[in-house]
This record gives sequence, structure tokens and C-alpha cells, in this order.
Amino acid sequence: MAAEGLVALGLGVYALVGTLAGEATETTAALAEAAFGLLVGAGLIWVAVGGLLRAERWGRAPGVLTQIFLIPVSITVMQSGWPAIGVPLLAAAIAGLGTLLAPPTTKALYGD
Repeated sequence: MAAEGLVALGLGVYALVGTLAGEATETTAALAEAAFGLLVGAGLIWVAVGGLLRAERWGRAPGVLTQIFLIPVSITVMQSGWPAIGVPLLAAAIAGLGTLLAPPTTKALYGD
């Protein structure tokens, strides 16, 4: 979750810098994209550090939901001709989902 958050945060910063440098053709859309990346990144890091790392029960639901959303996004990215990005994204989503739903995670979050 934290790695995914860092990537989203990095992409948000990248989009913001590109927009401010005048590289965007649609400034409003580019700023919205940058803001979305920054917010998603910060949110995922908060879930990872504030929820999952501290073994808080609430951290699991947004984590699982994020991984479920990443699966169709990664497939779309692969179908758009970017398998170098889509395949690792799909692998990360499946690994994250498996980890979040694994019995040791359930035990850590909910006890015996």
C-alpha cells in the first residue's frame, strides 16, 4: 500500500510540475489529474502507515478496495499498449489483495 501510495504521489507531482511548466494542453484537466494523484497517494500512504502498519482494522477495507480497483485499471493499461506498466501494476494488485486477505493478516487485525 505504501509503495502504491508513493507511486501515485510521484505521478501527481510529475503531472503538477509538467502542468506548471506549460506542457499540458488542457490545464484544468492536468491540474485535476495532478490533484487526484496527490490525494490518492497521500490517502494510500495514510492507510498503509496509519492503518495497516499499526494493525488497525479499518485499514483493511480501503486496502482491499484499492487492489480491486487496480485490477481493471492494469488490464486497461495493458490493452492500451503499455504492458511494461500494466503487468507490474496487475502483479502488485494481486499480491496486495492476497496479502491483505491472508490468514496471518486476518489474525493480526482481528485476533484469534
